[in-house]
Amino acid sequence: MKTDNRPAVVLLSGGQDSTTCLYWAIDAGYGPIHALGFDYGQRHRVELEQAAKIAKLAGAGYAVLPLPTLAAIGDSALIGPGDVGAIDRAGLPSSFVPGRNLLFLTAAAAYAYKLGAHTLVGGMCETDYSGYPDCRRETLDALEQAIRLGMEYEIEIVTPLMRLSKRQTVELAHGLPGCWDALALTLTCYEGERPGCGKCPACLLRAKGFAEAGHPDPAAEPAQ
Repeated sequence: MKTDNRPAVVLLSGGQDSTTCLYWAIDAGYGPIHALGFDYGQRHRVELEQAAKIAKLAGAGYAVLPLPTLAAIGDSALIGPGDVGAIDRAGLPSSFVPGRNLLFLTAAAAYAYKLGAHTLVGGMCETDYSGYPDCRRETLDALEQAIRLGMEYEIEIVTPLMRLSKRQTVELAHGLPGCWDALALTLTCYEGERPGCGKCPACLLRAKGFAEAGHPDPAAEPAQ
Protein backbone atom coordinates (compact mmCIF):
# COMPACT_ATOMS: atom_id res chain seq x y z
CA MET A 1 0.00 0.00 0.00
CA LYS A 2 1.29 3.44 -0.96
CA THR A 3 2.83 5.55 1.78
CA ASP A 4 4.20 9.07 2.03
CA ASN A 5 7.48 8.40 3.81
CA ARG A 6 9.31 5.98 1.49
CA PRO A 7 10.10 8.10 -1.56
CA ALA A 8 11.60 6.29 -4.52
CA VAL A 9 12.81 7.16 -8.00
CA VAL A 10 11.76 4.59 -10.59
CA LEU A 11 13.64 4.54 -13.87
CA LEU A 12 10.77 4.39 -16.36
CA SER A 13 11.58 3.80 -20.02
CA GLY A 14 8.04 3.06 -21.08
CA GLY A 15 8.84 -0.60 -21.65
CA GLN A 16 7.55 -3.82 -20.11
CA ASP A 17 10.20 -4.26 -17.43
CA SER A 18 10.33 -0.70 -16.10
CA THR A 19 6.54 -0.51 -16.04
CA THR A 20 6.39 -3.72 -14.02
CA CYS A 21 8.94 -2.20 -11.63
CA LEU A 22 6.84 0.95 -11.27
CA TYR A 23 3.81 -1.06 -10.17
CA TRP A 24 6.00 -3.31 -8.02
CA ALA A 25 7.22 -0.21 -6.16
CA ILE A 26 3.65 0.99 -5.65
CA ASP A 27 2.60 -2.43 -4.38
CA ALA A 28 5.67 -2.61 -2.11
CA GLY A 29 4.59 0.55 -0.31
CA TYR A 30 7.00 3.12 -1.71
CA GLY A 31 5.73 6.66 -1.98
CA PRO A 32 5.74 9.26 -3.18
CA ILE A 33 7.08 7.72 -6.37
CA HIS A 34 8.92 9.79 -8.95
CA ALA A 35 9.21 8.17 -12.39
CA LEU A 36 12.24 9.27 -14.38
CA GLY A 37 12.93 8.93 -18.09
CA PHE A 38 15.98 9.79 -20.19
CA ASP A 39 16.21 11.36 -23.62
CA TYR A 40 19.53 10.16 -25.00
CA GLY A 41 18.81 10.33 -28.72
CA GLN A 42 17.33 6.85 -28.91
CA ARG A 43 15.76 5.80 -32.20
CA HIS A 44 12.72 4.62 -30.29
CA ARG A 45 12.24 7.88 -28.36
CA VAL A 46 8.46 7.51 -28.74
CA GLU A 47 8.94 5.40 -25.61
CA LEU A 48 9.10 8.67 -23.65
CA GLU A 49 5.54 9.50 -24.70
CA GLN A 50 4.36 6.09 -23.57
CA ALA A 51 6.23 6.44 -20.26
CA ALA A 52 4.41 9.71 -19.58
CA LYS A 53 1.07 7.99 -20.15
CA ILE A 54 2.05 5.09 -17.89
CA ALA A 55 3.22 7.37 -15.07
CA LYS A 56 -0.05 9.33 -15.29
CA LEU A 57 -2.06 6.11 -15.16
CA ALA A 58 -0.08 5.00 -12.09
CA GLY A 59 -0.50 8.36 -10.37
CA ALA A 60 3.27 8.93 -10.25
CA GLY A 61 5.20 12.09 -10.98
CA TYR A 62 7.23 11.99 -14.19
CA ALA A 63 10.28 13.87 -15.43
CA VAL A 64 12.67 13.43 -18.36
CA LEU A 65 16.37 14.23 -18.14
CA PRO A 66 18.31 14.94 -21.34
CA LEU A 67 21.53 12.97 -21.78
CA PRO A 68 22.85 14.11 -25.17
CA THR A 69 26.32 12.80 -24.36
CA LEU A 70 25.32 9.29 -25.41
CA ALA A 71 24.04 10.49 -28.78
CA ALA A 72 27.21 12.52 -29.33
CA ILE A 73 29.35 9.45 -28.69
CA GLY A 74 27.12 7.15 -30.73
CA ASP A 75 28.46 3.64 -31.40
CA SER A 76 25.14 1.90 -30.85
CA ALA A 77 22.38 0.72 -33.18
CA LEU A 78 19.86 2.12 -30.69
CA ILE A 79 21.12 5.64 -31.36
CA GLY A 80 22.32 5.65 -34.95
CA PRO A 81 21.86 3.52 -38.05
CA GLY A 82 22.61 -0.15 -37.80
CA ASP A 83 21.18 -3.63 -37.36
CA VAL A 84 19.89 -3.98 -33.79
CA GLY A 85 20.27 -7.73 -34.07
CA ALA A 86 23.95 -7.67 -34.98
CA ILE A 87 27.03 -8.18 -32.78
CA ASP A 88 29.50 -5.34 -32.31
CA ARG A 89 33.29 -5.48 -32.39
CA ALA A 90 33.45 -6.22 -28.65
CA GLY A 91 31.21 -9.27 -29.04
CA LEU A 92 28.21 -7.48 -27.49
CA PRO A 93 24.84 -6.85 -29.16
CA SER A 94 24.98 -3.76 -31.39
CA SER A 95 22.03 -2.43 -29.36
CA PHE A 96 24.35 -2.05 -26.35
CA VAL A 97 24.82 1.62 -25.46
CA PRO A 98 28.16 1.86 -23.60
CA GLY A 99 27.75 3.40 -20.15
CA ARG A 100 24.00 3.90 -20.49
CA ASN A 101 22.83 2.33 -17.24
CA LEU A 102 25.82 3.76 -15.38
CA LEU A 103 24.88 7.27 -16.50
CA PHE A 104 21.18 6.69 -15.94
CA LEU A 105 21.64 5.52 -12.38
CA THR A 106 24.16 8.21 -11.49
CA ALA A 107 21.82 10.90 -12.83
CA ALA A 108 18.89 9.25 -11.05
CA ALA A 109 20.86 9.27 -7.79
CA ALA A 110 21.50 12.99 -8.13
CA TYR A 111 17.80 13.48 -8.84
CA ALA A 112 16.93 11.39 -5.78
CA TYR A 113 19.33 13.46 -3.67
CA LYS A 114 17.40 16.60 -4.61
CA LEU A 115 14.13 14.91 -3.63
CA GLY A 116 15.43 13.36 -0.42
CA ALA A 117 14.82 9.86 -1.77
CA HIS A 118 17.20 7.01 -0.96
CA THR A 119 15.84 4.30 -3.27
CA LEU A 120 16.29 3.83 -7.01
CA VAL A 121 14.22 1.14 -8.71
CA GLY A 122 15.31 -0.24 -12.08
CA GLY A 123 14.29 -3.06 -14.39
CA MET A 124 17.78 -4.48 -14.96
CA CYS A 125 17.83 -8.26 -15.23
CA GLU A 126 20.67 -10.72 -15.66
CA THR A 127 18.52 -13.81 -16.30
CA ASP A 128 16.82 -12.98 -19.61
CA TYR A 129 18.98 -10.05 -20.63
CA SER A 130 20.55 -9.07 -23.93
CA GLY A 131 24.15 -9.60 -22.90
CA TYR A 132 24.58 -6.10 -21.50
CA PRO A 133 27.27 -6.06 -18.78
CA ASP A 134 25.67 -3.05 -17.07
CA CYS A 135 22.57 -5.13 -16.28
CA ARG A 136 24.46 -7.46 -13.95
CA ARG A 137 23.93 -7.18 -10.20
CA GLU A 138 27.71 -7.20 -9.70
CA THR A 139 27.96 -4.00 -11.75
CA LEU A 140 25.12 -2.34 -9.87
CA ASP A 141 26.57 -3.25 -6.47
CA ALA A 142 29.83 -1.56 -7.41
CA LEU A 143 28.01 1.50 -8.75
CA GLU A 144 25.84 1.72 -5.65
CA GLN A 145 28.93 1.84 -3.46
CA ALA A 146 30.61 4.42 -5.69
CA ILE A 147 27.55 6.68 -5.57
CA ARG A 148 27.34 6.40 -1.78
CA LEU A 149 30.98 7.37 -1.43
CA GLY A 150 30.91 10.08 -4.06
CA MET A 151 27.77 11.76 -2.76
CA GLU A 152 28.07 10.89 0.92
CA TYR A 153 24.44 9.92 0.70
CA GLU A 154 22.74 6.58 1.29
CA ILE A 155 21.39 5.17 -1.97
CA GLU A 156 20.10 1.69 -2.70
CA ILE A 157 19.58 0.35 -6.21
CA VAL A 158 16.63 -2.04 -6.10
CA THR A 159 16.20 -4.45 -9.02
CA PRO A 160 13.04 -6.56 -8.54
CA LEU A 161 13.49 -8.43 -11.84
CA MET A 162 17.19 -9.23 -11.51
CA ARG A 163 16.75 -12.99 -11.02
CA LEU A 164 13.52 -13.43 -12.98
CA SER A 165 13.03 -14.86 -16.45
CA LYS A 166 10.76 -13.00 -18.87
CA ARG A 167 8.06 -15.57 -18.12
CA GLN A 168 8.35 -14.85 -14.41
CA THR A 169 8.29 -11.11 -15.08
CA VAL A 170 5.01 -11.51 -16.96
CA GLU A 171 3.59 -13.55 -14.10
CA LEU A 172 4.69 -10.89 -11.60
CA ALA A 173 3.05 -8.14 -13.66
CA HIS A 174 -0.16 -10.15 -13.96
CA GLY A 175 -0.47 -10.21 -10.17
CA LEU A 176 0.25 -6.52 -9.54
CA PRO A 177 -2.87 -4.32 -9.23
CA GLY A 178 -3.18 -2.05 -12.23
CA CYS A 179 -0.06 -3.27 -13.96
CA TRP A 180 -1.77 -5.29 -16.68
CA ASP A 181 -3.65 -2.25 -17.98
CA ALA A 182 -0.41 -0.26 -17.98
CA LEU A 183 1.37 -2.96 -20.01
CA ALA A 184 -1.05 -2.20 -22.84
CA LEU A 185 0.67 1.18 -23.16
CA THR A 186 4.23 -0.11 -23.13
CA LEU A 187 6.72 0.00 -25.97
CA THR A 188 9.59 -2.48 -26.04
CA CYS A 189 10.48 -2.53 -29.75
CA TYR A 190 13.94 -1.23 -30.71
CA GLU A 191 12.41 0.17 -33.89
CA GLY A 192 9.89 2.20 -31.93
CA GLU A 193 6.88 0.38 -33.35
CA ARG A 194 3.74 -0.45 -31.41
CA PRO A 195 2.82 -3.15 -30.65
CA GLY A 196 6.24 -4.07 -32.08
CA CYS A 197 8.12 -4.99 -35.24
CA GLY A 198 8.13 -8.63 -34.14
CA LYS A 199 11.68 -9.11 -35.38
CA CYS A 200 14.13 -7.21 -33.15
CA PRO A 201 15.68 -8.96 -30.12
CA ALA A 202 13.49 -6.99 -27.70
CA CYS A 203 10.28 -7.99 -29.47
CA LEU A 204 11.31 -11.63 -29.68
CA LEU A 205 12.23 -11.80 -26.00
CA ARG A 206 9.00 -10.12 -24.97
CA ALA A 207 6.89 -12.47 -27.12
CA LYS A 208 8.72 -15.48 -25.66
CA GLY A 209 7.92 -14.36 -22.11
CA PHE A 210 4.21 -13.91 -22.69
CA ALA A 211 3.98 -17.19 -24.62
CA GLU A 212 5.71 -19.15 -21.86
CA ALA A 213 3.51 -17.51 -19.22
CA GLY A 214 0.39 -18.39 -21.19
CA HIS A 215 -0.94 -14.83 -21.25
CA PRO A 216 -1.72 -12.67 -24.28
CA ASP A 217 0.35 -9.50 -24.51
CA PRO A 218 -1.92 -6.54 -23.59
CA ALA A 219 0.05 -4.28 -25.94
CA ALA A 220 -0.93 -6.49 -28.86
CA GLU A 221 -4.43 -5.07 -28.64
CA PRO A 222 -5.31 -2.05 -30.84
CA ALA A 223 -2.98 0.88 -30.08
CA GLN A 224 -4.06 3.15 -27.25
